[in-house]
Amino acid sequence: MATKLKDNVVFRLVFRSFLNIFFAAILSLVGVALLYVVALFLSSNFRSFWFLRDLGVFFINDLPYALGLWFIWVLLFCVCFFILQWVQFSAFGKINDTVRQIADGQLEMNHQITVRQRSGFGVLARNVNRLSDRLQHALEEERRAEQAKNELITNVSHDLRTPLTSVVGYLGLIEQDRYRDEVELRHYIAIAYKKSQHLHELIDDLFEYTRMRHDTIALKLEPINLVEMLGQLLVQYHMPLEEVGMVSQLHSEEKQITVRADAGKLARVFENLISNAMSYGREGKRIDVWIALMEGKVSVAIVNYGEPISAIDLPHIFDRFYRADKSRTRWSGGSGLGLAISKSIVEKHGGAIDADSNTERTVFRVILPLQ
Repeated sequence: MATKLKDNVVFRLVFRSFLNIFFAAILSLVGVALLYVVALFLSSNFRSFWFLRDLGVFFINDLPYALGLWFIWVLLFCVCFFILQWVQFSAFGKINDTVRQIADGQLEMNHQITVRQRSGFGVLARNVNRLSDRLQHALEEERRAEQAKNELITNVSHDLRTPLTSVVGYLGLIEQDRYRDEVELRHYIAIAYKKSQHLHELIDDLFEYTRMRHDTIALKLEPINLVEMLGQLLVQYHMPLEEVGMVSQLHSEEKQITVRADAGKLARVFENLISNAMSYGREGKRIDVWIALMEGKVSVAIVNYGEPISAIDLPHIFDRFYRADKSRTRWSGGSGLGLAISKSIVEKHGGAIDADSNTERTVFRVILPLQ
């Protein structure tokens, strides 16, 4: 309660006004005494100031009920109180001028007002400074959002146009009967079908990413044995891994580690990470999945031993449409949204995901809270 009153501007101003009344009363009494002493000294030592003695007799003795002294005291009190109030509210004037200049664009949005701790408006100045910081932060966020939106439009246009151009091109050749025989016709149809599948996957990923980022999708949380889930996923990937000359192994000291999660969404995270390890870690010939318990959490590390991710690319690999391969053509099977979707899913589960890479291995680590 005391802290709230201390930070309340109205309370501080009323309290300071009462103090100013008290100080003005004291100063006016001192002023009356000083005027009396000065007038007496001047009238006694200088003949040209004899009129001050007569003036003093008039105010002190001739006016009834000491009205003269009261008049002088009230006059001095008003002057002192006005000066004290002026000093107090001048800080408010400075704050008002600063806010006006910020509003007019004459000062930066995050301009800081000098805070005088003893001023009644010190709390107001601090709050205005906080507001300025929040506005500057919001402005920067808006700029980043606008830039991200423009990048999203550019990247989506590029990634949609590439397969769509192929589909339109091959279907155009078929429509114009520009093929030699049925074998070439089927070849064109197969290419168009493959490109249309890629286009379909890209659109699905884009919708999934948008829904996850805008919290328009609800998670169906249920207890899941994480060790069992990852074991099943590695079994499903046994044949695809074998086809590319890779093997996988699950490492866990525990046979059951339970997390509360959406099974489908969480499985998609690990599928993305395993597929990513297959695509970029073929040179290492194997994928290791390590599961370890932490304090109230579980860590899942998916490790491949292929080409490392450069230090420049590593901080951006979870950004949408970001690929370490700047040509965007070497690996045409992905949408560039897999890791971004994985990050969104993990964060909606209250977890975190990160990556680390060196010349020996590349690790994608998912940390989830235990049930």
